[in-house]
Amino acid sequence: MHSKRISLWQVALLALSLGEAAQAVEWHLDAIWYQIFPERFSNGDIANDPVPASMKDTWPFVIPTAWQVSPWTSDWYQLQPWEQDEHDFYHHAQLRRYGGDLQGILDKLDYLKDLGVNALYLNPVFESPSLHKYGAACYHHVDKHYGPDPTGDLAIVATEDPADPATWKWTAADKLFLTLIEEVHRREMKIIIDRVFNHVGIPFWAFQRAKREGPKGRFAKWFRIDSWDDPATPEDEFVYHGWANVKGLPELRKDQNGPCTDAKEHMHHVVRRWMDPNGDGDPSDGIDGWRLDVTAEVPIGFWKEFRGWVKMINPDAYLAGEIWWEDYQNHELANAAPWLGVAFDGVMNYRFADAAFAFFHEPGTHGDGALFAKSLSKIHTDYGYDRSMVLQNLLDSHDVARVASVVMNPAARLDHSASVKHQPDYHISSPDAAGWRRLKQLAAFQFVLPGAPFVYYGTEAGMWGADDPDCRKPMVWPDLTYDSETAHPGGREVETSEVKFDLELHAFYRKLTQLRQKNPIWRRGSFKIVGKGEGWIAFERGYDGKRAVVVANATDAVLEISREMIGFGNGGWERHALVGGTTSILDLNTTTFEVGVREVEILSP
Repeated sequence: MHSKRISLWQVALLALSLGEAAQAVEWHLDAIWYQIFPERFSNGDIANDPVPASMKDTWPFVIPTAWQVSPWTSDWYQLQPWEQDEHDFYHHAQLRRYGGDLQGILDKLDYLKDLGVNALYLNPVFESPSLHKYGAACYHHVDKHYGPDPTGDLAIVATEDPADPATWKWTAADKLFLTLIEEVHRREMKIIIDRVFNHVGIPFWAFQRAKREGPKGRFAKWFRIDSWDDPATPEDEFVYHGWANVKGLPELRKDQNGPCTDAKEHMHHVVRRWMDPNGDGDPSDGIDGWRLDVTAEVPIGFWKEFRGWVKMINPDAYLAGEIWWEDYQNHELANAAPWLGVAFDGVMNYRFADAAFAFFHEPGTHGDGALFAKSLSKIHTDYGYDRSMVLQNLLDSHDVARVASVVMNPAARLDHSASVKHQPDYHISSPDAAGWRRLKQLAAFQFVLPGAPFVYYGTEAGMWGADDPDCRKPMVWPDLTYDSETAHPGGREVETSEVKFDLELHAFYRKLTQLRQKNPIWRRGSFKIVGKGEGWIAFERGYDGKRAVVVANATDAVLEISREMIGFGNGGWERHALVGGTTSILDLNTTTFEVGVREVEILSP
């Protein structure tokens, strides 16, 4: 009877959490996101660095005998001594480890606080042999090489039954992660972590048990098994389905309700473990939400159920889904509306990135203000304006080329062949002066539009890089001296690029975060297109009786704008050029005014 009462309470809470009339959570509106790829952010503890055995059973399924942790400050494309064989750079890049860990993130929290970001999104941190940690060995432990005692953690894990949450213990890596949560919260910041509930890694405990126990075993129904091994033969007939046909990522079996009941029960325990670690009903010691991978490939019914688990623990938690391509070949991005509100609070807003790149940058669509206005309005119409306010408006991530490389490669579309591997002439060096200005314009626009700005680690420091793996270079820090980039993955001549922390760009990003923090008009204000034309767009934001107009010039020439073009009346306006950094007073009794090359201007009464 007791369990039935709990179930009814869960149903009631779920209904409340899904209610369309619910008010937006304050911190979702105020968020300035910063994405961290843990293995590449900072090596705070060299004693816990990965070892060859930690990479067993992950692509490319070979560990060179002379393998070593790669030097943090080395030339990215320069092959290390252990990489001198017949394989190419892209083979070795997946074998590289640089030693980033939780201590490194802890050491840099004050840097992040000073930058002005207040919501951290970490790529997966759970135990996994893979570089990116999406191929999990388990969900209930942080990777041992992210913590201070890998050997001790192995001994602790060996005493557990991963199928029985009552036996789960806290490893040194787990405890350090709880310390990270505490320190993030002490700085009045939030933290969400990444997880994929569509596939696992080969070492995942339930997958290994399924293989060992056979088709009648308890875990056979968890996975998509095509054929089972016949113990009477010397061959191994065990064949399973890997997500996207990737052998290293065994896919979970799913029906219209998602994974099987037992698998979901395990996932529910995992959610509780990380959202309320001490189980006292107070979620303040846990993570503040989840970013969920390949969510379109898991039935939405599961995500509705997942949302109920999460909101029951912490109604203010943030759930971000990866809803990406509708038609990759034809470059059509998906409409995430069916998932928003009923499953996720927001999504990684690749539609914003695609529209911004098209307007500011790409041939054929560059400077088409009418098309850009239509794209922005379509997002707001599809999702509803209130929900659009908490989307993660990104320009780059771990899955696409860095924006500093995008601005130098206008012909490369979002997530499409943006690397030397696919386009031999792809520009892999640092941007030129014009490229940096284009980057600043994109970033400025990102911070004044509706939606939560999203910074990928190192973008603020001046990092560049093509699509995966180049977008996952080790973070550039001001206290380290880096080798210049002189090598090319195809063996071609390349201009030398000095690698260093870009103090001026970092200061520019700090200015943008302060702009958004100080004025709620950018976080909560209304939005209306007030002008558009070839090479430019203007929109108005309004909040609490105040208004501001933003004008963006996407061309490489000075743009002349008349007050009639943007619906202004007479009077004086403060004029702030974000890219150029100048402030002046504009008398709109005059007929026209000029907007500088690649400039974003804010006009305020």
